[in-house]
Amino acid sequence: MPNVLSFRRLPNASAAAPFLFRALAIGAALTIAACQSQPEPRPLSGKPSPALSTRSAAPAVPATEATFAFEPFTGAPGNIADELSKSIGTQARGQGLTLVRRVGAEATYRVNGYLSVTGGASAVTLFYVFDIVDSTGLRLKRISGTENLSGTTGDPWEAVDSSALERVAVRSTVEISAWLNRK
Repeated sequence: MPNVLSFRRLPNASAAAPFLFRALAIGAALTIAACQSQPEPRPLSGKPSPALSTRSAAPAVPATEATFAFEPFTGAPGNIADELSKSIGTQARGQGLTLVRRVGAEATYRVNGYLSVTGGASAVTLFYVFDIVDSTGLRLKRISGTENLSGTTGDPWEAVDSSALERVAVRSTVEISAWLNRK
């Protein structure tokens, strides 16, 4: 008889779903954290790979001429991503940053955002990472942080409220502005 994979439903599969969701969320959070603490891999040639290295020099474009395009956020549900986008737009204007629409518009810098949550009934943690990259994909600046929130018995994303997203937007745009205006 040939080797055939068969699947059967486990009696307590629905009981395992919360555990599986939490394990996946923790894995995503650890992956984001690992990106910050691991040394950057180098190709055998000894030259840094543009996608993996981070330049530490000040921006080459004067702050008054720089434009930013935020790419869609990875990891966040649509409603959270939309609300964070609005908050970032408001905060960016307050910081004097020029944002452009992503679709078809040229920008000096692109910002890739990654969001993840983990937690349960006692506490939830929102993890965020924003990478500013140039036109070649070279990461120029990484902004990251966490927001600790009250817990929830349902989906951890339910604990992420407007004030938490506002704090993420404020911190991120202040850091972008500080980086852009450094001499």
